[in-house]
Amino acid sequence: MVVNSTPGDGAEETLDSIGRAVGQLVGMPVLVVAAQPPEWPVVWVNTAFTEVTGLALEDVAGPAADLIALSAEDGSGLHQLQDAVLARRATSALLRLRRAGGDWFWARTVVTPVTAEGATEPSHWVAGLVDVTDQVDRDAAVAAEVEVVRRETEDLALIGTVSDLVMDLDDPYGLRAIAELLGHRVVAWAGFYVDDDGLQAAEGVDATRAVRTSGRRHGRGAPGAPFVPRRGARPAVDDPVQRLLDGEGEAHLVLDLDTDAPHEPGTASAWLAADLRARVPGGGVGHVAVLPLPGRHRVLGLLAVVPRPPAAPDLARPAPARGGVDERTRTILSLTARRVGLAMENVRLYAREHRVAETLQRAMLPEQAEVEGLDVWSYYAPNVVYAQVGGDWYDVVQIAPDVVGVVIGDVVGHDVEAAAAMGQLRSVVRAYAFEVTEPGTVLERVDQLVGGMRIPRSAGLVLTTLTRRDPEDGGCPSWHLEYSRAGHLPALLIRAGEVVLLDDAGGALIGFGDGRRRTARHDLLPGDVLVFYTDGLIERRDRALLDGLAALREVAAGATAVDAAGIGEELLARLADNPEDDIAVVVVRVPDLTDTQGHGGNVRSRRWQLPSEPASIARARHAVLRTSHAWELGDAANAELVVSELVANAVLHGWGRVTLRLHDTGDGLRIEVEDSNPTPPVATEGHPGRIGGFGMRIVERLADWGWRPSRGGKVVWARVRPTERSVLDGPGPADAV
Repeated sequence: MVVNSTPGDGAEETLDSIGRAVGQLVGMPVLVVAAQPPEWPVVWVNTAFTEVTGLALEDVAGPAADLIALSAEDGSGLHQLQDAVLARRATSALLRLRRAGGDWFWARTVVTPVTAEGATEPSHWVAGLVDVTDQVDRDAAVAAEVEVVRRETEDLALIGTVSDLVMDLDDPYGLRAIAELLGHRVVAWAGFYVDDDGLQAAEGVDATRAVRTSGRRHGRGAPGAPFVPRRGARPAVDDPVQRLLDGEGEAHLVLDLDTDAPHEPGTASAWLAADLRARVPGGGVGHVAVLPLPGRHRVLGLLAVVPRPPAAPDLARPAPARGGVDERTRTILSLTARRVGLAMENVRLYAREHRVAETLQRAMLPEQAEVEGLDVWSYYAPNVVYAQVGGDWYDVVQIAPDVVGVVIGDVVGHDVEAAAAMGQLRSVVRAYAFEVTEPGTVLERVDQLVGGMRIPRSAGLVLTTLTRRDPEDGGCPSWHLEYSRAGHLPALLIRAGEVVLLDDAGGALIGFGDGRRRTARHDLLPGDVLVFYTDGLIERRDRALLDGLAALREVAAGATAVDAAGIGEELLARLADNPEDDIAVVVVRVPDLTDTQGHGGNVRSRRWQLPSEPASIARARHAVLRTSHAWELGDAANAELVVSELVANAVLHGWGRVTLRLHDTGDGLRIEVEDSNPTPPVATEGHPGRIGGFGMRIVERLADWGWRPSRGGKVVWARVRPTERSVLDGPGPADAV
């Protein structure tokens, strides 16, 4: 704005000129500020200004800044106004201004410089005001609602991610993944402590035990041994962490633990404070929020978090709640702790039920007996996807010196009840098979007994007997096959690359027979192979059962292996890559004693399913000793040491079940150990500062070894060299050189 004036005009004449210039704005509050920094005094106001603010000129005569009610919200408007004044240009800014009585209002302020004609610097600034308090309040209310929705959306997304991670809490690093998520999104640091055989930091929950820490640590320092909380007796001193572990107070309680404060030695609070000081990176832990992980009946552990320091004090926001965290963060942490606690309890209960059922079935499934004159391989595995024990079973028994019985069966279901029904049926079938060798007659008696036993699950099976016939001239013995089927898939007969379905002598499921079971018969030739299986090998949701059976016949016809174990492994590799049910397979081969390639006799193999626990190491050693003695392989000291190292690695560094396979290759014993950890083994020079770490070096000394990936992890194999000495025998002549 430029105002005409003549030389010698005074301030009153300039104000009159400004008044005339803004006279058209009578309805808008207007004030004039003299361009006299740093006070910038108010020198004129109109009537509308007085009506809106209740302030006359004498009330505001003074520095213009006194009119502005400074707060965090109007900082940007004030900076915008200052920048415009320095640049000598008009601007519009949102300011919070005073009214009479100390009240304030929001005003959209349009500021214009007034420069006298011929002058270069403005002499005054004219400010027109528009009261926009109602609009600002509405905008603030909408922004607050949007912010609430945004935060709630973020919180729901975070809790959803936590819930997804909780679904895989049996992963060895499940707890660490949740802690890292909280540390990235909510707090400065988070860590879990599990109370099982002592309170200890944990990165995961091991499903092979009720609740066990993973033993892997992170952070600085060397935390001490696990703390064993007191149970029952009330400690003489105050121990707030112990009260959390005892379940006192509400499940959503957040304890504020000062790690730098003195705590009574020997208490849970003192142990946790010391462990956190050593574990949290960066030092200077200070106050830590601690929450319980509630199970159904007791507290299973603790969640400890280091809150984020506030970026800047803000009086408009509520103060942090107890534990150094605000209400929003406390809600997220409480929900996380509840979900983790219940998930840990579910892992514990499910693992316990699964161990009972799996132990029951292992007791019911005998180790494959050595069968004279036949090459036999067997395999059983519960459905890994659902981690349940089912009702599939097999049996290979020497009924008489010249009679071998083979049974394959499937009880409907995957639970403990199915396993119990399977055990009853297996015992009944085995008992009758030893009494009456004809399969049809055996199943008739089983039908009668099962009807009275009221077994709650239906079942199908195939009962087969193989009878050896020795020729009078002392030539190669032959075998005669008899079988009867009760609602089960037919076995396969593989002869010279051709596959025949043994689908005669069919009948209803066990317990539903009409009183008469038939028996079918076949004469077997040297080199013939029989394949018995349950539907888990071929049945899939994306294909019909008949299509799966056709695939099995195709794979069996094209099998390149010459021994039962090799054929069985080919079937599993081609068909059992993604099983949806339990699998049981038995392969029986009639040896061809005239084979000059060395494959005519028994190519022997055995398989064990071992739990992932230290006791399995001793079981594996005993299995090697017994097998080496039965197969007359000589001194088994080297093989015993090799299998001990391989199984120990699978137990310590893997997870899931451990599968042990032994094969007599003719030039040594081949040992295969499979676990669910896909990470390959590494031969090291030991671990500095502690005993151990030389396991694979020992294996290298005694055997040729390698590894290959498997469907659920890896297989580590070793072929023990039969001429090697044991490393336990001390140095020999070669070593002396």
